Amino acid sequence: MESRLCFAGVVRRSGGVLSDCGVGRSLAGWTSSGDRQRVLRASSRRGLAWSAETKTPLSNFDTGVYVEDSYANTAKNLDVVRKTLNRPLTLAEKVVYGHLIDPTTKVTRGQTYLKVQPDRVAMQDATAQMAVLQFISAGLPKTAVPSTIHCDHLIAAQFGAAEDLEVANEENEEVFNFLASAGKKYGIGFWKPGSGIIHQIVLENYAFPGGLMIGTDSHTVNAGGLGIVAVGVGGADAVDVMAGLPWEIKAPKIIGVKLTGKLSNWASPKDVILKVAGILTVKGGTGAIVEYFGDGVDSMSCTGMATICNMGAEIGATTSIFPYNARMADYLKATERESLANVADTFKEHLKADENAVYDQIIEINLSELEPHINGPFTPDLAHPLSEFAEAVKKNEWPEELTVGLIGSCTNSSYEDMSRAASIVREAQSHGLKVKSLFNITPGSEQVRATIARDGIIDTFEKAGGTVLANACGPCIGQWRRDDVPKGTKNSIITSFNRNFTSRNDGNPATHAFVASPDIVTAMSIAGSITFNPNVDTLKGTDGSDFKLSAPTGEELPNRGFDPGMDTYQKPADDPDSITVAVAPDSNRLQLLAPFKPWDGKDYDDLTILLKAKGKCTTDHISMAGPWLKYRGHLENISNNMLIGAINAENDKANEVKNQTTGVFGAVPDTARDYKAKGIRWIVLGDENYGEGSSREHAALEPRYLGGVAVIVKSFARIHETNLKKQGMLPLTFANPSDYDLINPEDKVSIVGLTTFTPGVPLTMKVKKPTGEELDVTVNHTFNDDQIAWFKAGSALNKIKSDRGM
Repeated sequence: MESRLCFAGVVRRSGGVLSDCGVGRSLAGWTSSGDRQRVLRASSRRGLAWSAETKTPLSNFDTGVYVEDSYANTAKNLDVVRKTLNRPLTLAEKVVYGHLIDPTTKVTRGQTYLKVQPDRVAMQDATAQMAVLQFISAGLPKTAVPSTIHCDHLIAAQFGAAEDLEVANEENEEVFNFLASAGKKYGIGFWKPGSGIIHQIVLENYAFPGGLMIGTDSHTVNAGGLGIVAVGVGGADAVDVMAGLPWEIKAPKIIGVKLTGKLSNWASPKDVILKVAGILTVKGGTGAIVEYFGDGVDSMSCTGMATICNMGAEIGATTSIFPYNARMADYLKATERESLANVADTFKEHLKADENAVYDQIIEINLSELEPHINGPFTPDLAHPLSEFAEAVKKNEWPEELTVGLIGSCTNSSYEDMSRAASIVREAQSHGLKVKSLFNITPGSEQVRATIARDGIIDTFEKAGGTVLANACGPCIGQWRRDDVPKGTKNSIITSFNRNFTSRNDGNPATHAFVASPDIVTAMSIAGSITFNPNVDTLKGTDGSDFKLSAPTGEELPNRGFDPGMDTYQKPADDPDSITVAVAPDSNRLQLLAPFKPWDGKDYDDLTILLKAKGKCTTDHISMAGPWLKYRGHLENISNNMLIGAINAENDKANEVKNQTTGVFGAVPDTARDYKAKGIRWIVLGDENYGEGSSREHAALEPRYLGGVAVIVKSFARIHETNLKKQGMLPLTFANPSDYDLINPEDKVSIVGLTTFTPGVPLTMKVKKPTGEELDVTVNHTFNDDQIAWFKAGSALNKIKSDRGM
């Protein structure tokens, strides 16, 4: 018998018998890749009821739900929609309107609230905890649509894949067991730790052209690379859909991006979205779907298109989407979904925009002229063409030495990404060079990891000095136990990730994080400098000769097919009634939810201002990730991180506000708890695009839990505004943004008009200053009738339960 450490624990095998591998399964005992493929396919289809009509399931893991049925419903709806709108439709409109509950709805982009029926729900482990807890409290026996949980956020990067995964399994055993048992009981597919990042797993297994899905992570939009409308939402939205209710969304505007030409040299799909982010900024896509079209689309791989869609979250877009083409079909076939590709081929007319479709805005990019971009630091929309970046580094006195280069994450972790990066490393190795900077590699999934291991790519990275991390989010979301640079030390890192907000990756506010393609990250890691431009600069080999790196090359899909690696999927139980989902009453990781109190029927009078937030206030500022992820299932404990990253306009400090009852400055959560104990209701004031970033609903749950009633800002990020509504809070915006400057933290505020709360009718904020001076400020809202009902009930979940007589 042989024993070895694997990505999901300790494998013990003998001969060809599969054996448990911690929270996963091993296929290591089988003699060939072909055997492994056949075993995985058989495993993934256990219990699958193939119909006599040979309908195609939505995925190889689903039963009773078929692509043909989804397409038939879309076609039927669109027949009605076309008569109502009487105009050509964009692709995004076809998909969204094709999923309408009522196709006779007269739609006006940017105004009409739509009720649609998504095909599926996906949840990552950090947000799934609260979503599942909410679903349990709804009292339903099973999810109404196919749903999955993916364990990818709770695995911290420190030593390397195997060790980090083993530590994560030990540290998070209680949470993983909770999610696994809930999955078995409520019909939710469960992807175990080590499976991979949720968005890569969705692309490999669940996304399909023309579908509609929601996911409890802002980068759910990654799946648009396979032609699906995939939208990041809060857990409360997921609970609605899992409970069988429609999902509500304001009809998005449509931003068209016309791509012409073809990428060449060092340019990559990542550079498309880096350029778009520079054009639209972090809020330019808010309320819109970005739809790509043009002959340049066909020059990119499916995973390259997914990369572009992924970072659409960084411009605030509802989602992004590409039209169905042969590159998508190739990817479907390579990932064991040829029958799905065949069905999509018959539905092509509905999987592209109509001729003469009208967009609200059009951006044109000639791929043949596009050069690599580097965005940052501290924001993903500060775009620099590579040819201008070295000058910007020197001008702004950013640290030139590159401490760490990181490739992978949900944004750029495909086989193509890894093979292109490996081609750069191999050329450097041929001249005797290794990486000068620390170099971390994150495979997107177990399938990608197993395939690049088989094909020698992992060996290439490791021989060059790289460290391969677990198939998980890791440093991208702050799950990085970094020890090479002391906190507070000014340094530069460059990643192929998506976000680079202050402290996002390593918790160090002095780290200058830049975003680029894996190709540029790899080249700079070899050079050890962020000013290195592989288009023009040379490296010196160990023989003393200078050489230039060649443009990267790689395989779009592996010639030998994908190696699925370990089977890390757990299907729902056949006998769910036998499953118990236990939450220990003394747990500090999990806590059953108590319902919030309903509105008392009165206007809010004499509210205290807890904090006037200044400048950028993302969900990272409102509810930090990193070490706080372990409390995502425990509302009381995670509320201790509420708004600790927000800058107080009163003193320009983070996590230091004046308690208006004592005059003493203290931490934001402590002050909020004191107000709550004294029965004092409070509000938060904020700046532009408040709540941008991750979809985490904890950023809305925590203020509600600690006694907040309203958040009043210049403008909101879409997901956060919805999350606040779902929890019974009032997200309001200044009708005149300059009114933000008229209000100070010591003022008292009343919100008037709630007794006649009506869609489209502004509310009034009456401000009373310590001097006795009073002023009225008009505040707008985007509530519709259903959302007002959530507010009155105390939360959307309360409304669900009351509608069901619970």
